[in-house]
Amino acid sequence: MLLRTFGWSMGVTVIGLVLAAWLWGWEAFGVVLILSVLEISLSFDNAVVNAGILKRMNAFWQRIFQTVGVLIAVFGMRLVFPVVIVAISARVGPAEAVRLALDDPDRYEALVTDAHPAIAAFGGMFLLMIFLEFILEEREITWLSRLERPLARLGRIDLLAPCVALIVLLVAATTVAGHAHVSGGHADKAATVLLAGVAGLITYLAVGGLSSHFESRLEAEEEREHEEEEQRARTGGGRPVAALAGKAAFFLFLYLEVLDASFSFDGVIGAFAITNHIFWMALGLGIGALYVRSLTVYLVRQGTLDDYVYLEHGAHYAIGALAVILLVTIRYEINEVITGLVGVVLIASSFLASVRRNRALAAAGDEDPERSEEARTGT
Repeated sequence: MLLRTFGWSMGVTVIGLVLAAWLWGWEAFGVVLILSVLEISLSFDNAVVNAGILKRMNAFWQRIFQTVGVLIAVFGMRLVFPVVIVAISARVGPAEAVRLALDDPDRYEALVTDAHPAIAAFGGMFLLMIFLEFILEEREITWLSRLERPLARLGRIDLLAPCVALIVLLVAATTVAGHAHVSGGHADKAATVLLAGVAGLITYLAVGGLSSHFESRLEAEEEREHEEEEQRARTGGGRPVAALAGKAAFFLFLYLEVLDASFSFDGVIGAFAITNHIFWMALGLGIGALYVRSLTVYLVRQGTLDDYVYLEHGAHYAIGALAVILLVTIRYEINEVITGLVGVVLIASSFLASVRRNRALAAAGDEDPERSEEARTGT
C-alpha cells in the first residue's frame, strides 16, 4: 500500500535530486532536499484537510486530483505562480519575469517580497474562512469541547464567519499593514491588504458556495432516485446523478486547488529565505507537493480520518494558526520553522487525543454506555 501510494513521489524524488546534483552540483542537491522537507512540514495539515474533501469525490475525480491536480500544484503554484507575482507587481511580461528570475535573482526576490502583503492577505483570509466555517459548525464529535460547543452555538447566527473574517481583515489593515515588510524596509500597504483580503474572501465564498450548492443538489437527487429506483428500472429512464456528480466534484476540485494554493503561499515565500534560484525552488517545493498529494490519497484509502476522528480538528486549528501567521507576516518576519512546528504540534496532539479516545472506547465497550458516550464525544 505504501509503495503503491508513494511510489511516484519516491521515484520523482530520486530523479529530481540526481538532476539537481548533475546540473548544478551538490549545493543544489542540498537546497532541493531542504526545500522538499520544508514543504512537507508546512503542508501536512493541508493533506489532512484535503483528505476530508477528497473522500467525498468519486474515483474519477480522485484520479483527476492525482494527475491534473498535481500538475497544477507542482508547475502552477511552485513555478508559474512566483513568475506571475513578479509580472504583476513589476508590470512586466511573463518572459521578462522569467529573465529576471534567471539573470537577476536578487531583483526577482525583492519583487516577490514586495508582493507578500497582498499574497498574505489573500491567503490568510481564505484560510481563516475555512477555519471559521469549521469551528462555528455544530458537529457530533468535538475535540476541545469547552471551546468548540459554545462557538458552534454562536455559529447559528447567519453570516457570522464572513463578519468575523472582515473584522480581522480591518484590524490587520489598520495595524500590521500600515508598516508592511517590503524589500526596501517598510511601507503603508493598507489599501493593498484590504483589496487582496476581500478578494480572498470572495474567492472562498464563490468556490465554496458553488461546491456546496451542487453537492446539496446531488444529495437531494440521490435520495429521490433511491425512492424511485423501481420505477426507473421499468421505464429505462436515465440517471441525472452522473451529471450532477460531475458538477459537484468539479467545484470540489476547484475548491481543493484554491485551498492548495493558499497553503503554498507561505512555502513559496519562505523558500526565498533559502534560495532565490527559481528552478531549485520549483524542484524542491514540487517534490514536497507530490508527497503531500500522496499522503492525501493514503489517508483516504486507509480511512485514517474515520479511525482518528480528531485529526481533522487538529488540521483546522493548524489552518487557523497559519491564517493568523500569514496576516502577522505582513509586517513581521516569522521563521518558517515556527510555522511548521505549530502545525505539527496541533496535528500530533489531535492524533494522540484520537488514540486515547479509541483506547477508552475499546476499554468501555458496551458495559458502560455513559462512559462510552463520553469517550465518543470527547467530553
